[in-house]
Amino acid sequence: MASSPRKPPILSLPQARRIWLRAQRLDTAAPFGSGAAAVAAAIAHLGYVQIDTINVIERCHHHILYSRIPDYARADLQQAQSLDKSVFEYWTHALSYVAIDDIRYFMGAMKAHRLEPRRWSAVGSREETRKLLARIRRNGALTIRDIDDDVLTEKAHLWASKKPSKGLLERAFYDGELVISARSGMLKTYELMDRHFGWERRPAPASDRQVVAYKLDRALRAQGVVSLDSICHLDAPAKKAVAELIARRVKQRLLRQVAIAGSEKPHWARLETLDEAAGATSPAETGLVHILSPFDPLIIQRRRLKLFFGYDHVFEAYLPREKRVFGYFGLPVLIGDEVVAVLDLKADRAAGRLLIQQWTWLEGQDRPEAKRLIEAELERFARFQLAGEAGPAAVPPG
Repeated sequence: MASSPRKPPILSLPQARRIWLRAQRLDTAAPFGSGAAAVAAAIAHLGYVQIDTINVIERCHHHILYSRIPDYARADLQQAQSLDKSVFEYWTHALSYVAIDDIRYFMGAMKAHRLEPRRWSAVGSREETRKLLARIRRNGALTIRDIDDDVLTEKAHLWASKKPSKGLLERAFYDGELVISARSGMLKTYELMDRHFGWERRPAPASDRQVVAYKLDRALRAQGVVSLDSICHLDAPAKKAVAELIARRVKQRLLRQVAIAGSEKPHWARLETLDEAAGATSPAETGLVHILSPFDPLIIQRRRLKLFFGYDHVFEAYLPREKRVFGYFGLPVLIGDEVVAVLDLKADRAAGRLLIQQWTWLEGQDRPEAKRLIEAELERFARFQLAGEAGPAAVPPG
């Protein structure tokens, strides 16, 4: 008589949170060390660090790194990108920093981009792009501000530029002909990719199967326990191939299906991850506090966040004021393995102050000890935000 398949083990929510926090390296204070090497290590481990333009407080790529590198300095990322060249920028689910060792997994996307001319047909001809590349080859790397011979046009949308050359630069970037060799705020310096990295021959592009394996392994490393949705965040076309690879690895006993309390969707984890979780007793260092970016990898996948933490985050910057609950730019506060509060913060750089626009406790979390821990972290967070400017560290509005 054939034996029936084993039922997937059920992970409690505390166990699932513990696995995810460990994978995100948010369960210890300084998991990557310090300096530019720590930046490269953090980006390599997480798989990517999202870049965003919003500047109410420090932009999210710096904020995400700060959350895992306590003495993080912006110059560390600049060194990793421009001098060490250990990271590069490209599109994941958004524009992101990625480890240079992973660039071969993006070269297929670059080629596909080059072969789809209609995507950028409105920005100019291929001949205009070739002329711009020739200029960079002849005169060196440049920013959009270095181009002063454009015939200006009306903006097509809020984030557009009046300079047509901006579209040409972006097309060449996504085609893999240019790389962003330096960044100052949102001002990007473009350089020929091969020249920036000193390549005589480019790394061999990964095959389609290798890219699928990369996406799965990246998620397993940075999430610990995964679902198809979490692996393929904003990448639904990849789900079929990823599901087939998961099935093969389960059959090979490299992965095991698990159930998470409160979820009907299947999840998977490596066997060693489940063994580690079974033996763990503490979810995080005592009193460890993280004021997280709304674009942090722990926060950005909203449904997963709600399942694991019971917290439903809404990015309210684009909502009318009267519909906001947590404020314009709410930042979830993690203590140990619980999201306990949301802080709406704003950096008043002229006055050298970090303003607390709104402090919202989640239900049952308003405790004196939690308040003390958050206030202590706000002091450190303010120093990072203001980069040594004078003034009160964190003050309420008015």
